[in-house]
Amino acid sequence: MARYRGPVEKLERRFGVSLFLKGERRLAGKSALDKRPYGPGQHGQKRGKISEYGLQLAEKQKAKFMYGTSEKQFSLLFKEASRLEGNTGENLIRLIESRLDNVVYRMGFASTRRFARQLVVHGHILVDGKRVDIPSYSVHPGQKIEIREKSKNNSQILRAIELNSQTGMVSWVDVDKDKVFGIFTRFPQRDEIVIPVEERLIVELYSK
Repeated sequence: MARYRGPVEKLERRFGVSLFLKGERRLAGKSALDKRPYGPGQHGQKRGKISEYGLQLAEKQKAKFMYGTSEKQFSLLFKEASRLEGNTGENLIRLIESRLDNVVYRMGFASTRRFARQLVVHGHILVDGKRVDIPSYSVHPGQKIEIREKSKNNSQILRAIELNSQTGMVSWVDVDKDKVFGIFTRFPQRDEIVIPVEERLIVELYSK
């Protein structure tokens, strides 16, 4: 299945939680979920009982849509997570969090992960001084992520940095906002990552 490209706010209404898909609108309390906190469509306000499989699938879909991965990418990430030592669910979240597009978002250079992915694809991002245009590129601790010189005055990037000042920075990145670069200092611990996803249910889904 290809990456979802439809109306993103419908997804948040479907799942009933913010997936951080609309940066500025979410911070201003103007997202569709804030205005209509129920599912889209004619029967959106009549939520029936969800099966165990439905709950597991919903968690996988939430994670996939929130991080902007395709079905194939998410499946490959899970397979890699299952091969690593430790808790598979926590490994999965840690792997997704270390994707380049997500790190750009976490550093505050983009107001949404979708915009972060666009910055990477269009060549605005440098990793250790070299241009990397692959959103799924895995960032490792100690690597430097920066906006290329020609793009540092991009109005959308500057606005994202301004908005990020309101929400605060995560603890596993060290960012110089004036020079528009950051260091991915370490892999985050699961309890540091605030997302509306129960990865345990994703593991159960793939384990069937």
